[in-house]
Amino acid sequence: MKVQAIIDTWVGAYRRESSCILQLILMTGVAVVSLGGCSFPASKTLDGDRNDPLSQVETQSTNNRSPAVTTPVITSSAGENPHFVVAVVQKVGDGVVRIDASRIVQSRGVPRDPFLRRFGNSQQRVERGSGSGFIINSSGKILTNSHVVDGADSVTVTLKDGRTFDGKVLGEDPVTDVAVIKIEANNLPVLPLGNSDTLNPGEAVIAIGNPLGLNNTVTSGILSAIGRSSSDIGASDKRVDYIQTDAAINPGNSGGPLLNSRGEVIGMNTAIIRGAQGLGFAIPINTVERISQELIAKGRVDHPYLGIQMVTLTPEIKASINRDPRNGLNLRADQGVLLVDIVPRSPASVGGLRSGDLIQSINNQPVTKIEEVQNLVQNSRIGIPIAIQVERNGQLIVIEVSPAPLPARRQG
Repeated sequence: MKVQAIIDTWVGAYRRESSCILQLILMTGVAVVSLGGCSFPASKTLDGDRNDPLSQVETQSTNNRSPAVTTPVITSSAGENPHFVVAVVQKVGDGVVRIDASRIVQSRGVPRDPFLRRFGNSQQRVERGSGSGFIINSSGKILTNSHVVDGADSVTVTLKDGRTFDGKVLGEDPVTDVAVIKIEANNLPVLPLGNSDTLNPGEAVIAIGNPLGLNNTVTSGILSAIGRSSSDIGASDKRVDYIQTDAAINPGNSGGPLLNSRGEVIGMNTAIIRGAQGLGFAIPINTVERISQELIAKGRVDHPYLGIQMVTLTPEIKASINRDPRNGLNLRADQGVLLVDIVPRSPASVGGLRSGDLIQSINNQPVTKIEEVQNLVQNSRIGIPIAIQVERNGQLIVIEVSPAPLPARRQG
């Protein structure tokens, strides 16, 4: 069956056309999504701090910085104090922290020093990087991005008043890019959490963080859009519907708060798009709060996993598949989600799904886009079968698949 080859060819052409338009700092591909993370790139995903959050300092010292984008002055609403940003910063700014992380990396190769060659080819180097975070508990619990602390051997937290503490990672979830850190301190300022389910585009927002090593930086803008899917921004291995903002976000802002005009956290700043201006993305705080509660309770988050690679069916893909007699497919439906590949021994494979199946509905809910499949699977329960209706060889059949826990990410 040539479904994979046909899809790869179509997606490759699509990516070439769109690569100048949409490039996430780490990721490109926007057309094909792997649900369940059957494979992960060696570099960290969805990284607002270049390819590896722990090498931010080195990256900054070797690259030219783009000129800052001037953000127009805004007000939260008619009749309110035009200096509401000042009031918000004075109210909650002390609860935003800087996070410095480092890890020891083993590298293979022949040492330049003849003395070291006698002791083998293994060398060690220290990678360092920094990000932001915010305090959610007066006794020292802090939220940040998973990619800020991923693989770190040591974590240091610096408060706005200059005090520093050793941080302990209580848990991290790469799938949503959320992590929880604990420091030994009391009576800390706490940021209030808002409700990201009630947001509307056009609302005033404020970002506070430590971009490019410039601590306690404040920027403002508006909420540009809500519900941006992971595939919309080229981060197909994530399971998040993002908030988009034009508030200036740069490397080092990752993990910091996005606030509303009342000083409530509505999102966690996490990503930017390379070469773009005014395109920043934050994880909705309701998602952050749900994930962090699981991390605090058990140190991990179990995500439902099927083990499928899929693509939203378009007229171009349908025509390409139906034109090629080698693949043995004749798609009749005009909409649906096409299964490109099935991970061996995965729940999808065990349940009987095949490459070339066209998903029409899940638990009687119609689906036409990969994001809809992602959301339905994410909201399912591990071990509880879900009914997947697919078109196969011109016939509609229902296949039951029991999601399993998402396999642990392979470290690069």
